[in-house]
Amino acid sequence: MYLADSRTTPGTTAPAGRTARSGRRRAAVPGTVLVLGTVSLVTDISSEMVTAVLPLYLVAGLGLSPLGFGLLDGVYNGVSALVRLVGGGLADRGTGPKAVAAVGYGLSALCKPLLLAVHSVPLIGAVLAADRTGKGLRTAPRDAMISLACEPAGRGRAFGAHRAMDTAGALLGPVVAFLILGVAAGGYDAVFTVSGCVAALGVLVLLLFVPGRSRAPGRTEPRAPRTPVRALLHRPAVRRLAVCAALLGLTTVSDSFLYLTLQRRLDLSESWFPLLPLGTSAGFLLLAVPVGILADRFGRRLFFLCGHLALLGAYGVLVVPLGGSPALACVVLALHGAFYAATDGVLAAATADAVPEAVRGSGLAVVQTGQAAARFVCSIAFGAAWTAWGDRTALAVAAAGLAVSALVSAVLLRPAGRDTEPGAVR
Repeated sequence: MYLADSRTTPGTTAPAGRTARSGRRRAAVPGTVLVLGTVSLVTDISSEMVTAVLPLYLVAGLGLSPLGFGLLDGVYNGVSALVRLVGGGLADRGTGPKAVAAVGYGLSALCKPLLLAVHSVPLIGAVLAADRTGKGLRTAPRDAMISLACEPAGRGRAFGAHRAMDTAGALLGPVVAFLILGVAAGGYDAVFTVSGCVAALGVLVLLLFVPGRSRAPGRTEPRAPRTPVRALLHRPAVRRLAVCAALLGLTTVSDSFLYLTLQRRLDLSESWFPLLPLGTSAGFLLLAVPVGILADRFGRRLFFLCGHLALLGAYGVLVVPLGGSPALACVVLALHGAFYAATDGVLAAATADAVPEAVRGSGLAVVQTGQAAARFVCSIAFGAAWTAWGDRTALAVAAAGLAVSALVSAVLLRPAGRDTEPGAVR
């Protein structure tokens, strides 16, 4: 894997002073990325407040079985797959990425207070589906704005910075939920109320401070004509990334199930459960930018695969009977955080390399849709396996599947002659 040198046009030499100044500009994270990171930070505080308490609210509060929870968790994490292509397509057309992202953030914000009014599984599922519809609409347009705001050689850094800010919100969300559960009389209702207010603030920041269209100063990336979405999969790099993201997603157990398994190993009380995501978020926050920079230099596909190896390590620690010491929790959560740092933003940056600017939103949506749909299937299958065999056996099967998927993906993602756009990381 290598980083193609795209700093100057072949056959030309930039003056030393100008090269130094442009190098400094490339090193900085664009302002648009920082504002979008702020939006994601605020929104993730809201989302993770709900995510932190949702497993116990459904399993302990409403008495759902693991299979029932798997169905709802699949809805929560997989419904967005159905609308990501819509969001990406609208962002590439006259609507523009900011408007589509605003609709997505706004829809999710409206859903948080609705959790106060629903108490049956079908209604909760409907609200979660609407919330994830908002996420599906906004994800590809937001990532498209990030990729268009920075130069190709610095995409890993930019996505890493954005994901770090996003994860700072994920770090704060469970803490807020934990504090609210400890002091509020109606704990879950109070969490949902505060979550809705915080989400509305994120929408306001997006509308007021994110520019409608942004592009890195002096960008020279050619603007290709629009391509039908189905034609994107004819591009070898896009097709391989989409297949590998889906294949690995089929064996990526959802965060909620991972935390429930860890809670059983440690025999944690319900009040401490919302703090488990903090370990993942801390690892993600610390590693997102360094991993993004290293991925820019040594290869985004390589780091995407290494992230899944970290997840495989977390599965292994939970499967092997090592007791319930706090050290086990630290190792599992650190590996889980490393998994996200090496896959989330890195996959978006790798996809942006392979997709022309005119269909950037659609291209990102194609890969993200396959991954989200696969994780939807995994949630349902893992819930059924847990119900039938128990959590340890179900996780062992998932670990074996992940190992096989990683080997296949390593073969598919090997550099090939014309897989990427000029200047892309392979």
